[in-house]
Amino acid sequence: MERMTVLNKKNYLFTSESVTEGHPDKVCDQISDAVLDALLEQDPMARVACETAVTTGLVLVMGEITTSAYVDIPKIARHTVQDIGYTRAVGGFDYESCAVLTSIDEQSQDIALGVDRAVESRDGLLSTGAGDQGLMFGFAVDDTPEFMPLPITLAHKLTKRLAEVRKDQLTDMLFPDGKSQVSVRYENGRPVHVDTVVISSQHRASVSLAELTDAIKALVIEPVLERTLFDEKTRILVNPTGRFVIGGPQGDSGLTGRKIICDTYGGMGRHGGGAFSGKDPTKVDRSASYMARYLAKNVVAAGLAKRCEVQLAYAIGVAEPISVSLDCFGTAGVDEKRIEQALIELVDMRPDAIIRHFNLRRPIYRQIANYGHFGRVELGLPWEATDLAAKLKSAAT
Repeated sequence: MERMTVLNKKNYLFTSESVTEGHPDKVCDQISDAVLDALLEQDPMARVACETAVTTGLVLVMGEITTSAYVDIPKIARHTVQDIGYTRAVGGFDYESCAVLTSIDEQSQDIALGVDRAVESRDGLLSTGAGDQGLMFGFAVDDTPEFMPLPITLAHKLTKRLAEVRKDQLTDMLFPDGKSQVSVRYENGRPVHVDTVVISSQHRASVSLAELTDAIKALVIEPVLERTLFDEKTRILVNPTGRFVIGGPQGDSGLTGRKIICDTYGGMGRHGGGAFSGKDPTKVDRSASYMARYLAKNVVAAGLAKRCEVQLAYAIGVAEPISVSLDCFGTAGVDEKRIEQALIELVDMRPDAIIRHFNLRRPIYRQIANYGHFGRVELGLPWEATDLAAKLKSAAT
């Protein structure tokens, strides 16, 4: 079934997943963004493309970095692993005994040419060119106050709560690795019921499945899910295999950027394919995705549509986007072309402008490597602001 058909249906089930900060892929995202933050703290103009891979007893940090700063990458990696909770008490992978290897080169001069000096200029000023070609999507829907889809919002809340319960020592049976999955039933396009909740959590070998299930229901699920949507008809599955003792990088290798759907909209919005973590803001995979989210969110916040998706596309070395397009899935109250044109007229979408608009050359990235890059209003992220809504409404109506 094509995605457009699903989003235009009135009655359907939609499922999204999230993973904890101890998931091996998320370990990698956090290390990559921790390295990025450390470099930006010293050198806001640093060019960073930092990838991480982990497996049993090993962390490999690699990529292209051009900077005047110096940071101790192995120390950053170990501190991040420790902060996540991989100590000797877990077994199989810990911050003290794991090997940390680095393989870092400078950014390609061919790429730097296009980033340093864009093909075009405006008002006689040279602009930063896009750091790569690509297409980026932003999405918003009025399911929640944060204008995020409800399934991914609930999934993130569950995995975040899993980590809080473990770190606050509300129980000693949980280890860092874990996942959640939430299926929500929609009727007439609105979320009406949480149909199924799946929680998989790494745990101590001595804990029985019954004990674990009771603890997760009481400490994780019930405090997170609102009773208006969650009831006795909701199906709950905890560790469906019956056992999850071997986890983290010991149980599965990890790689930066492999959880891009968790990072964005849980599958309800399209994704251009480029990951975020470990990339400085000249990489439009990251910065333009934040801009696309900002645009889509303000369309919905302005009351112009109930859901909105914005696509931006760039060519390497070119500052202006190659295309800007908008889809409101039949929910717009005005002509979509008028909304699209208003966005183009009101917002400068060149990389330099995006970086300035959101103040992106600063160390803010490790905190969003977990639990989503969008809808995190508690962090005060600038791309979550709705300050464009009033102007947009006036221009489009």
